[in-house]
Amino acid sequence: MPSKVPAAASTLRILTYLAQRSRPIAASRIASELDIPRSSTYDILAELLDQGFVLHYSDLHAYGLGPSAYELSFGYTRQAPLARLGKRVTERLTDRVGEISHVAVLQGRHVLYVVEARLSKPASYPTDVGVRVPAHLTASGRAILSALPANQLAAVFTGETVLEPHLGADVGPAFPVARALADARDTRTRGYAVENGEVLEGHRSVALPVFDGARWPVAAVAVTWQGSDSSRDLDMVEAVRVAADQLQKAIS
Repeated sequence: MPSKVPAAASTLRILTYLAQRSRPIAASRIASELDIPRSSTYDILAELLDQGFVLHYSDLHAYGLGPSAYELSFGYTRQAPLARLGKRVTERLTDRVGEISHVAVLQGRHVLYVVEARLSKPASYPTDVGVRVPAHLTASGRAILSALPANQLAAVFTGETVLEPHLGADVGPAFPVARALADARDTRTRGYAVENGEVLEGHRSVALPVFDGARWPVAAVAVTWQGSDSSRDLDMVEAVRVAADQLQKAIS
């Protein structure tokens, strides 16, 4: 039966085709093998590239799946287990450090909080379960971004030059993509991610990525506390590392 939405059908066929291939494929071959007009194929690939669902390998003149496709494919299988397994991990972490802890996953340019444990709740806090926050502002997001391969990290910010400078801020100093990429490099060098007052003023967070069995960064574990100095960072990082290792072993 012919599709009632041909463009949507062609998009899904292209994604399925790329998912079944072990290497990038040229657009002309995609069009030929799927019997989709070349112009439509290029238009669809351009939109998928803009949304991060495919990557363009310019040296090969070919396309492969991008980070958004990986996020989508892992979304169903990972979020329920992460929520279930992460609940115990974050509860133990919060009991150990006496502060808010949470597990977040990357969704496009944002992180989604899927688990949280806290001893008490601040009057206003933006990381409740189900909330999405720009990844470049959060310790959790920075931890995951720092663990992405370079080409997929770049794909996350494709089409952007300036990002949101502060959560909920309509105006403020520019936050260029170059700074987000530099933050990812600094995080890799440091060994953990830090956020200081960019999500909630007067609060600081540290985070570490969690990898699946294929060494893909599927989530991050973080702790947030009131304060702005770095005197507690290393103690918090050690506690987060234990929790991240526990969650990683549980899902691998």
